[in-house]
Amino acid sequence: MRWRSYVAVGDSFSEGMDDPYPDGTYRGWADLVATRLAAEAGPDFGYANLAIRGKLFGHVVDDQVPVALEMKPDLISFAAGGNDALRPGLDIAAIARRLDTAVAEMRAGGADVVLFRYANVMARLPGNRWVTPKVVQMNTVVGEAAQKHGAILVDLYSDDTFLNPLLWGPDRLHLSPAGHRRVAAQVLTALGVGCDEEWLLVPPHPEPTPWLSARTADLRWAGKHLAPWVKRRLTGRSSGDTVTAKRPTLSPLTD
Repeated sequence: MRWRSYVAVGDSFSEGMDDPYPDGTYRGWADLVATRLAAEAGPDFGYANLAIRGKLFGHVVDDQVPVALEMKPDLISFAAGGNDALRPGLDIAAIARRLDTAVAEMRAGGADVVLFRYANVMARLPGNRWVTPKVVQMNTVVGEAAQKHGAILVDLYSDDTFLNPLLWGPDRLHLSPAGHRRVAAQVLTALGVGCDEEWLLVPPHPEPTPWLSARTADLRWAGKHLAPWVKRRLTGRSSGDTVTAKRPTLSPLTD
């Protein structure tokens, strides 16, 4: 096995929301990837997950990447910038420069690096016309960094399967368990590692919802998920303010 240690850095996407373990903590695609790699590498395989929900690109680069580099892992996955795209004033040129530097540092440390082109999460969310162009810009920057530095690129944006609402959780922003399994399968495929074929199975696309029922569901969603998000933005708070990394150090998955 090529990799004996793996560190995930990023935001809620890599933390694993909304794919809960029975105890309510989050699993997600990164845990699934780590489990598969550990099965190949053996009991000494080390895994750390530094990702924290709500973190902006700069937080990930400044706070998580240096910690990951200190661990000297064989493999690092980096996914950040989605939260920046949801906010006004995105400086894509600054993100491009910082991403270039961060990926160069991770590669110089000897790690293989996995980068992501984000799936089209905005297809079912308000603000689609405003946010989607920024996601496209972000994906372009990520693709360029991957090509320049020899990183492994996982292109979720080109996978139309993610237009299926059943791959997304109740908040319509985070992946469902089925969505996380599909991401894990794509990561492992990009790494040249086999995975459970069931992870690529997609639930049947739901039947169209009657207009009135759909609008009622939209109102419930806005009250439960959109309104709290807006309130946090207005008050300068983040969903990750009191959250710490779920696996802050490299350790076997049995820990």
